[in-house]
Amino acid sequence: MINVFGVKIDKNLFPLFKLLILYINSFFLKQNISYTLLGIKKQKIPYVIGITGSVSAGKTTTAKLLQLLLTNYFRCYKINIIATDGFLYPNKTLIKYGIMAKKGFPQSYNLKNLLQLLYDIKSGVDTLCIPIYSHILYDIIPDKQQIIKNPDILIIEGLNILQNNLLNVCKQIHTSGFIDFSIYIDAHENLLKLWYVDRFLKFCRQSIYNSSSYFHRYSKLETTELINIAQYIWNTINMVNLYNNILPTKNMASLIITKGINHTIINMQLKK
Repeated sequence: MINVFGVKIDKNLFPLFKLLILYINSFFLKQNISYTLLGIKKQKIPYVIGITGSVSAGKTTTAKLLQLLLTNYFRCYKINIIATDGFLYPNKTLIKYGIMAKKGFPQSYNLKNLLQLLYDIKSGVDTLCIPIYSHILYDIIPDKQQIIKNPDILIIEGLNILQNNLLNVCKQIHTSGFIDFSIYIDAHENLLKLWYVDRFLKFCRQSIYNSSSYFHRYSKLETTELINIAQYIWNTINMVNLYNNILPTKNMASLIITKGINHTIINMQLKK
């Protein structure tokens, strides 16, 4: 581990950081040369990094660490993170259509709005409005949005960024087509399950004095009961989603990061 601004970062993440610097510089250089050669007005198109992998693989943490490193290097660039969780349908909609138990599966997302956001990003729209999902509320926060203005680099993290989905029967548009560099975070299923159970327990403990938390209902249960509930959720929902919808996208990624115990990076595989 290396300490950067008080944050401990796996030293094995730095080769990826250096590679991204190379790709990002190349992207903007190519963009500027193209505008100059074609004699057209320059348009600000962000570089998009996508991070995907199973529930509890560490997508959000990896996104924040890369944001920290890239922000320190590219001092003049605006670097933002977008979570595709914000495009989950609200719980009331999932309940209405009987798919609450499928939250995180492809059908639980407002794919049309997500694709519109990605289209806006690569069209140079200067102000982006993204719904916000709360893991504590376990739902979309009503009437609240993340506003991003004039980004240079966007890190988009979520379960579904590499999944092949149909916008309609006539036109096939993949979310992956809007991403410049994609990362899949991989780990053995036993580790993913362990990390999920740990996260579930943490949410339950933190909700003891927060009655608005979705996990407050579990806060008075014994630890063994909570572990059983978390394992049941993993086995019946998250594991199924992993094998049916997430893992099949692994080889589509530009880079595969394999993690071991304690989220330590043990291998990285770059697509040739």
